[in-house]
Amino acid sequence: MSKAGKNIFEIDVLKEKLCEQEQLVRKQALRIAALEEQLQLSRHKRFGASSEKADADQLNLFNEAEAATDTSPDEEAADTTTIPEHKRKKRGRRAIDENLPRVIIEHDIPEAEKTCACGKHKTRIGEETSEQLDIIPPKVQVLRHVRYKYACRSCEGTEDDGPTVVIAPMPPQPIPKSNASPGLLAYIVIAKFLDGLPLYRLTKIFARIGFDLGRGTMANWMIRMGELIVPLINLMNEAQLDYDVLQMDETSVQVLKEPGKAATSKSYMWIRRGGPPGKRVILFDYDRSRSGAVPLRLLGDYNGILQTDGYDGYAAVVLAGDLTHVGCLAHARRKFDEAVKAQAKKKTGRGGLAKQGLALIQRIYAVEREARKRELDPAQRKQLRDEKAKPLWDELRRWLDKSIGQVPPQTLTGKALRYLDRQFLQIKRYLDDGRIEVDNNLCENAIRPFVMGRKAWLFSDTPAGADASARLYSLIETAKANDVEPYAYLLHVFTELPKAKTAEDIEALLPWNVTLPATHSVAA
Repeated sequence: MSKAGKNIFEIDVLKEKLCEQEQLVRKQALRIAALEEQLQLSRHKRFGASSEKADADQLNLFNEAEAATDTSPDEEAADTTTIPEHKRKKRGRRAIDENLPRVIIEHDIPEAEKTCACGKHKTRIGEETSEQLDIIPPKVQVLRHVRYKYACRSCEGTEDDGPTVVIAPMPPQPIPKSNASPGLLAYIVIAKFLDGLPLYRLTKIFARIGFDLGRGTMANWMIRMGELIVPLINLMNEAQLDYDVLQMDETSVQVLKEPGKAATSKSYMWIRRGGPPGKRVILFDYDRSRSGAVPLRLLGDYNGILQTDGYDGYAAVVLAGDLTHVGCLAHARRKFDEAVKAQAKKKTGRGGLAKQGLALIQRIYAVEREARKRELDPAQRKQLRDEKAKPLWDELRRWLDKSIGQVPPQTLTGKALRYLDRQFLQIKRYLDDGRIEVDNNLCENAIRPFVMGRKAWLFSDTPAGADASARLYSLIETAKANDVEPYAYLLHVFTELPKAKTAEDIEALLPWNVTLPATHSVAA
């Protein structure tokens, strides 16, 4: 090879190496940018506000989104969204509920002060009244059941087996031959599954007010209560699956003694929210798996609308039941919100796109807020969405097509854009029916008591305990969804369900059918 040819060859090799180095630098720069986003987001999650509401730096989001569209300045000005001035309500002492019981405490002046200086007796001319809130701490009492026995004295000694003895029957109890009353059981269930108190903490509370009750005993009682309410749970399941709109979600739970699994492994609590208006049903179901086989088992022959997040585990049941699958706009919004937070104080570039996407989604949510404010029925809500939300979805589609290729897919903004693109048609299906929510937040809200309680009690010991927990959460959350006070409801159920003999007796205990006695007060 000549010297000139050798030089050309070396130059080509150097150019190739330089190109490889440039590609490596670009790849590392993208990696660094993605890691910086993750770091900023983790800092925000740890130290910043958890709300997804826009902060002060985002007040011009709508204008940024408008600027991203291909409109003239005059058109932009005509379509500017005006944000009304925020008026904070004056703080003040809340009025005391008129339905709370009152104890009258009278205050009078001494008799000597009732005589005037002129010697005449003073006349009462009025009174001034003020009220204070008071509370009576829990107290322990023993219900002693005295059952009278009867026998015929005349027959005594005349019968081979002695006189016939008749004794008053003991009312059926939620746990036969136990010293746990319906009231105590309802109190423990509410304390753990509504107020999030672990059983070991309840043991200490009970010790302070005068009696010893072991954690193991209470855990066994909770399993027994889960078994007792199975007929009610079955009826609620039937009512839920008879209605053709259903939301579903899942969250993790740790079960220590799950056969074939390590104690540290994850199991799952599946949540369904549905039922017709006036008969809302929220059901929890425990399963060791997060696979698509679980929705298939839980939904059975259900046919209708299923709203979920973007988890692929629901695909099998949608296909098998030929369901209408609706997505969740809140999950898409959350990804854009995280991308904005991860950009710190940057005002341009990928952060600008994330803000534009978030602004467009917020405008869609503004339509939903208007519908709630006006208390529209499903038909009216669909009409409002046709008029105001559909054009916004068309605008969002145009913006998405224009923006999706502008950022690398591994960035948070890129991930948000691609998630919205994948889920776009599925999320948009809520426009077809006024009964469908724009997102799955109501189902997520039903999960929140379980998630908050999990932070306190951490895990379930056995699958039987997890199943019982699921049923008891179902009963409490369904009662809440139907505006029934949970403690009074559980007290009534635990008192009356052991007496039930027919299906009609059990149906009468469903939250939308029940009439609670006045004696089953919240303060009991």
